[in-house]
Amino acid sequence: MKDGQEIVAKSLVPVGTGTSGPARAIAEVLDNAKMTREQMDFVLATGYGRNSLDGLADLQMSELSCHAKGATYLFPDVHTVVDIGGQDVKVIEIENGMMKNFVMNDKCAAGTGRFFEAMARSFELSLPEFSKLSLTAKNVIPITAQCTVFAESEVITLVGEGKPMDEIAAGIEMAVAKRCFVMAKKAGATDSITLTGGCAKNDGLKEAIEHVLKLKVVNLKTDPQLMGALGAAEYARQKGLAKK
Repeated sequence: MKDGQEIVAKSLVPVGTGTSGPARAIAEVLDNAKMTREQMDFVLATGYGRNSLDGLADLQMSELSCHAKGATYLFPDVHTVVDIGGQDVKVIEIENGMMKNFVMNDKCAAGTGRFFEAMARSFELSLPEFSKLSLTAKNVIPITAQCTVFAESEVITLVGEGKPMDEIAAGIEMAVAKRCFVMAKKAGATDSITLTGGCAKNDGLKEAIEHVLKLKVVNLKTDPQLMGALGAAEYARQKGLAKK
């Protein structure tokens, strides 16, 4: 982040099951920016991999605070952030640009990126293809299973019965949206809501969340998957200025 206005470079790498993802992302960002670590005023690490950057980062910070900061940077009036990542779902209530409260579901993969990957496999579709499938549905076939494994089995059964695929997909999106609804109410969500994380790219989920919450979801102008990194970069920029 430069001057609080310009994203000089960004990187998004698949982490997989290893621990090298954060370091690879840093190396790619520095290469794209034509800079070295020594030229960076301040580096802040966030997310589940932040501990792997111990020694490289000047500070570590929770992804909750960074997602709140990133969303506020792009949308100053935001009140609620629904962050649906690969492993968990978080709903963050924001007041005056700072996190006030949050509710988190990290006990189960249902409703996360891993869940949607499993559902897309059931349809033999890519994630981008699956994310738009429900948009053509005229009806919604409810998905009753809460667990990813059982939901995948239920979906395979429905597909085998010849049920319309777009209506099954609509049921999947609605099931996740209802889970987000419960969490949003617990967190105190009211209006000015936005989605972050990779699942924010799921058009069907966005439509289902708007339907369930009866609120318009604000689209952010930066890749929602980079929102935590953007917030971390803005925090780092501010702390770098404070050091001078």
